[in-house]
Amino acid sequence: MEPEFITYQKFNDAALAAELTAILDGNHIEYLIQEETSGFDPSFVMSNAAVDYAVKIKGKDFEKVNQLLVENEERRLDEVDKDYYLFTFTNDELMEVITKADEWSVFDVVLARKILTDRGDEITKEKLSEISEHRIEDLKTPEKKQTIWILVGYAIALSGILLPIFLIFVGVFIGWHLFSYKKTLPDGERVYGYTERDRWHGRCIFYLSIVVFLASLIYLIFIRNT
Repeated sequence: MEPEFITYQKFNDAALAAELTAILDGNHIEYLIQEETSGFDPSFVMSNAAVDYAVKIKGKDFEKVNQLLVENEERRLDEVDKDYYLFTFTNDELMEVITKADEWSVFDVVLARKILTDRGDEITKEKLSEISEHRIEDLKTPEKKQTIWILVGYAIALSGILLPIFLIFVGVFIGWHLFSYKKTLPDGERVYGYTERDRWHGRCIFYLSIVVFLASLIYLIFIRNT
């Protein structure tokens, strides 16, 4: 079974996506680009909605691409202006950039390391690897309990027969999202985003919403035929 392509990065500009794909092409790494609409248009006319360009690669290539981007940005360090905002960061703030590298651009992370090195606080490759491992373990932690969404999901599912049918699909979506949502880690691994308990509730909401939807549909057909 072929490994699936996973979103590595999203861009709101096709030119920025092309910069990444040029690196991928140059290193013979397989990828896909998908256009995704990032806005919701109630009229379902999507021509004016913002478009994101999702560059997808195989999970096994994540770490290789991470390293390629680091090497690419390291070559640009001499071009950075001295008034770049990271130069005003304290050592602790720069360390946070490195620790939470997934929340920052590759360039910022690489520059943060260089600034710390120039200040006499070098981050070795061994230390960087340790930081990355700790960060991945932190990111594996499921999101906090989704109590509000679970209550909303059950409320819609249980009272669905009193609601317009299309609203029942909100319950279906909430349930589906709770039990199926996965997040992608910096190393390409995908893990479920919510706790096992919340995922169990998600399944209950999903199937209950479908049952209520079918019951509502049968009820409407019966009413119309009587």
